[in-house]
Amino acid sequence: MIEWYTTAQVVVAVVIGIVCLVAGGIGKPPSDLTNGLSALLTLLLLAQVVISIVAPVVGNQPTGDLLEYWIYLVSALLLPPAAIIWGLVDRSRWATVILGVVALAVAVMVYRMGEIWFVQGA
Repeated sequence: MIEWYTTAQVVVAVVIGIVCLVAGGIGKPPSDLTNGLSALLTLLLLAQVVISIVAPVVGNQPTGDLLEYWIYLVSALLLPPAAIIWGLVDRSRWATVILGVVALAVAVMVYRMGEIWFVQGA
């Protein structure tokens, strides 16, 4: 992992979560904006997969359990597309709220991934 990229992912995920929760709170169904932001979150996680494959090869080893890290990463990667599909099927305000909750869950998972990578053995 790259520390600044991890921080950026957490911040972006929190902002996306807040935007989606506010949109859902005012009664907006999923839109191009909310689905697009969730797709952006998916792209950031896909980049994290590439970083996570390359980092150990160049000497950036995780300090914690690599299996636990990958379970977090794969789980986080699956959540936004699932929420987007939910939003395409259920056009209610609650689907927008789900997009927000998923983004906040991803923020927590990426934060935990950072702890596993950087803090466990320190």
